[in-house]
Amino acid sequence: MTNNTLTRLMGVGIVGAAATAAYLLLFRPWYLRWGATTAETKRALPGDELLSYPKQTSTRAITIERSVEEVWSWLVQLGQGRGGFYSYDFLENLIGCDIHSTDRILPEFQQLAVGDKVRLGREGYPYYTVAAIEPKKYLLLSASDPDPAGESPSVEDFWLFYLEEIDSSTTRLIARNRRDYEPGVANFIIWQVITEPLHFLMEQRMLRGIKHRAEQYS
Repeated sequence: MTNNTLTRLMGVGIVGAAATAAYLLLFRPWYLRWGATTAETKRALPGDELLSYPKQTSTRAITIERSVEEVWSWLVQLGQGRGGFYSYDFLENLIGCDIHSTDRILPEFQQLAVGDKVRLGREGYPYYTVAAIEPKKYLLLSASDPDPAGESPSVEDFWLFYLEEIDSSTTRLIARNRRDYEPGVANFIIWQVITEPLHFLMEQRMLRGIKHRAEQYS
């Protein structure tokens, strides 16, 4: 190995180490708490008790200049075949999810109950189930992926949307995702390396999409 080759390899290693450090120390902490205050990331919220030691937790938030009632009307109609997800529809539809986010309140989708499905795509695609709901306060969704033996979930996932009234015309929307999965390199790559940043990309757009619709079309 020549000195030039060794120098190049060392340079690549240094750049790689710097990029990894920047991701772990700066970018990942930022996107895991996008828009949220320190107090919001630390506060207990509904559903936290259902997963004591998650491997992944994110808390994101946005302020919406509309009442809790108005924001809830957009939130409760989430789902494929309902109001959509107010995110990047074109990305979701690249994998055939058939998502079409609406710009209006849909009276026929203003009710959800525990056990109802909130689909991420057409029939056969993954979906969440309503685990708990308090109208005009919070919506807690859950998903699990049973292991091949059917003995216990290899992945448990809880997705919370929490509305906090700031005043009669201002609402804080907090989204919290908590996930646990079986240890292993494959699961780590799937859920933390791939899914986690993709979830941020779509969720921050969803929060901004709800804000835009509530403030412009309510």
